[in-house]
Amino acid sequence: MRGVFVTGTDTNVGKTVAGCALLAALNACGLRTAAMKPVASGCETTPQGLRNEDALALMAEAAVRHDYEKVNPVALAPAIAPHLAAAEAGVTIDLARLVAGARALAAEGDMLLVEGAGGWRVPLTADTGFADLAVALGYPVVLVVAVRLGCINHALLTAEAIRRDGLPLAGWIANVMVPDEPRLQGQIASLEARLACPRLATLPWEPGAAPRERMRHLDCGPLLPR
Repeated sequence: MRGVFVTGTDTNVGKTVAGCALLAALNACGLRTAAMKPVASGCETTPQGLRNEDALALMAEAAVRHDYEKVNPVALAPAIAPHLAAAEAGVTIDLARLVAGARALAAEGDMLLVEGAGGWRVPLTADTGFADLAVALGYPVVLVVAVRLGCINHALLTAEAIRRDGLPLAGWIANVMVPDEPRLQGQIASLEARLACPRLATLPWEPGAAPRERMRHLDCGPLLPR
C-alpha cells in the first residue's frame, strides 16, 4: 500500500479540488483508492451528525467506500483552526488514533489519500500539528498552490518545511483560482524552477468542473507504485 498526503500553502487554496481530481486520476489508472480527512472544522449539523463538505467530496471519489466516521474521525462545527475548534467543542484530538485509523483504511485499498486542513504547520493540539500526522504516516506529500500574488513565497517556505521534516515532496499542483490570473505563466515558471519536484498539474479556472473532467490535466505518474 502506498499513500499520499495532500497539503496546501494556506486555507482555501483548492486542496479538495486537487485531491478529488487526484483520486479520479488514480482510479483511472486502476488503483483502488481510499480517502481520509482526519480532522475537519466548519462542519454542518445534519440528521446523521456533523458533516464536512470536503470530506464528503473525497468520499464520493474514493473507489473504496467507508463510513463517514472513518473518513473524518474528528468533525468540528466551528469554522476556525482545528485546535481552537476542538478546544471550543471539548474534543481531544488523539494523534495516535488518527494514525491507526489511517492505517486501517490503507489496508483496504491500493492508495490512501489523506488531506490536511489549512497549511503544513496548522496545529492540532498544544504540541502537535498536521505535520506530525504526516510524518507519522510517512507518505509522500503533494503541495497544492493557489496561483496568486504571494504564492511563490508561501510555496517555497512550505516545501522547505516539508523537506526539513523528512518527507519527500512527490509533486505540486498549480491551482488557478480566478480567470485571467495576471502573470500566470511567469509565476508557474518561477515555482517550477525552484520547487525541485514534478508539477503534477495546472488546474485551470473551471468552476463547477467534475473531478473526472479535471483529471485530464493531471500526470499522476510520480505517485504510482513502482
